[in-house]
Amino acid sequence: MHLAAPAIILALRAHGEHGVVVRALTPNDGVRAGYVRGGRSRALRPVLQPANTILGEWRARTDEQLPALTVELVHSRATLHTEPLPAAALDWLATLTAAALPEAQPYPQLYLALAGILDAVEAAPLARGWAGAMARYELLVLAQLGFGLDLERCVVTGSDEDIAFVSPKSGGGVSRAAATGYEDRLLPLPNFLRAGGEPDWPDVFAALAITGRFLARDIMTDRRADVISARDRLIDRLKRAVA
Repeated sequence: MHLAAPAIILALRAHGEHGVVVRALTPNDGVRAGYVRGGRSRALRPVLQPANTILGEWRARTDEQLPALTVELVHSRATLHTEPLPAAALDWLATLTAAALPEAQPYPQLYLALAGILDAVEAAPLARGWAGAMARYELLVLAQLGFGLDLERCVVTGSDEDIAFVSPKSGGGVSRAAATGYEDRLLPLPNFLRAGGEPDWPDVFAALAITGRFLARDIMTDRRADVISARDRLIDRLKRAVA
């Protein structure tokens, strides 16, 4: 097995006295794990940070063996880990991607989307411009794993007009007319999730309520306490930042 590719670091785990097992997302070969010799050294610690982009080279004698991984830094986002809000964003995005995606399955759209939102966090650390994109990324993760929400038409009437809510059970859109009398049982749907554009903060948090519900129910079912806590920290910091 030999693979050379750019990759975004997602997670690290100490292995042995000096080494680290790194999981990283590649554009065309999905999430790949590899053992980095000396990964806890002073020279490599700044390189092996979640959200950093590397050029990785994985080598193994067999497909079953954990590959040895050598890394070259392409782009560092390590300084963002010193700022609470962007650090929480990077932590959640990397944690979600690492926890949700199976090994060695290609997700080129997710790679491009993750790279784009990481760039947006880096460009605007105070969340202006990227918080809404994070909700869209979560929607994309759901869709890529087979749990996509149908926000284009009403599950009750079949109409594609005035979709204003989401059913927390089916994940389908519900029109304003069909929701009459049941609004408190449904999730408000911010328009930017369907039509794009720059959302205001109430719309951002409404979108995150939708994606959070289905991530917890459909993807993080057996890992909710460990994984969703990273998301909870991020949303708490977002709310404090805009209060």
